[in-house]
Amino acid sequence: MKASPSLSACRSSVCLDAAVLAPRVSRCLRELALGAGLLAATLGSAWASGPESILPPQFATSSTVPANGDVNPYGIAFVPAGVPSWSTLKPGDVVVSNFNAQSNLQGTGTTIVKIVPNSSPVTFFAGHNLGLTTALAVLGNGFVLVGNVPTTDGKNVVAPGSLLVINPQGHLVRELKDSHLLDGPWDLAVIDGGQVVKVFVSDVLNGKVARIDLAIGENGVTELPTSTIIASGYQHRTDPAALVVGPTGLAYDALHDVLYVASTGDNAVFAIYGAAGASHSAGVGRMIYQDNTHLHGPLALALAPNGHLVTANGDAVNADPQQPSEIVEFTVDGQFVAQLSVDPAPGSAFGLAFGMDSQHHLQFAAVDDSTNSATVWTLRTGN
Repeated sequence: MKASPSLSACRSSVCLDAAVLAPRVSRCLRELALGAGLLAATLGSAWASGPESILPPQFATSSTVPANGDVNPYGIAFVPAGVPSWSTLKPGDVVVSNFNAQSNLQGTGTTIVKIVPNSSPVTFFAGHNLGLTTALAVLGNGFVLVGNVPTTDGKNVVAPGSLLVINPQGHLVRELKDSHLLDGPWDLAVIDGGQVVKVFVSDVLNGKVARIDLAIGENGVTELPTSTIIASGYQHRTDPAALVVGPTGLAYDALHDVLYVASTGDNAVFAIYGAAGASHSAGVGRMIYQDNTHLHGPLALALAPNGHLVTANGDAVNADPQQPSEIVEFTVDGQFVAQLSVDPAPGSAFGLAFGMDSQHHLQFAAVDDSTNSATVWTLRTGN
């Protein structure tokens, strides 16, 4: 079988001309990089015994701008299988949270939208006086969790922010506020146990990671007394361009009970062991990946099906004009695997996620802040 092009070959042959040849070269880069790295998740299974092609992966790019004009998509999440049939969102849907209003002031976006391939999105939730962050998840019971770090004018954060709990019909049922546990909820990861959900939240305003234990049922939403801070000590600060810099992406490995933390200010990724039952802070945990060549302010973080980690560079730290808006794949042992650029402009990458479509095909999704869009790649296809 003829080998697919390596990522290094792709970068040396086309990336220097990306600014000139844009969207065609950008598309090529995406396809080749995905073949080199992200598609490794299925090399040992889906194509091992069948004729399915590896390249190019199918993908669709869709607008994230709703009718009210919100822009700057931050969070992105897949709707899991098993959500109730009466939920507005269906298995395989992809939702996005917007951080800016039509004015483009940061921390003023109020909507969560369901993207529609090659068309305008559908608004699932719309609130008031909000700034919806990367902290976005859809639970198996159809409820949606989203972080809120609003500003008054696009520059001054209204601390500490909150965590919103939205029901399957898109209505707000609870706004959780806690200046100790929820101080700027910037991203999250969940252990979905049905009626009890453990929500790991990165607090960008105090450099900590909290675990919020919630009971969600017919009687409403209750925060349990076991909620606590499980990590602390990450660099955090305000920033004239990025608004805030601090711990961001969280990815949970249920098999090994490890929470991975992408700390933007530290330009590194850390591991917190025993996260599900931790009763106190482990400090920053163990650093597993620090790479000044490929990391440029890591933001969102996801655990790939092949066991690798994938993060989005925000370019607010250790920026490299030759590597704008890169998504980086690396092993949990700290070995670089591959990267791709979602946009030739810096600061365009943020939220990313792995999930399944309604036909159980493996997919990868990422937002582009510059074009106010989201791309969903289908990594596994069926014959």
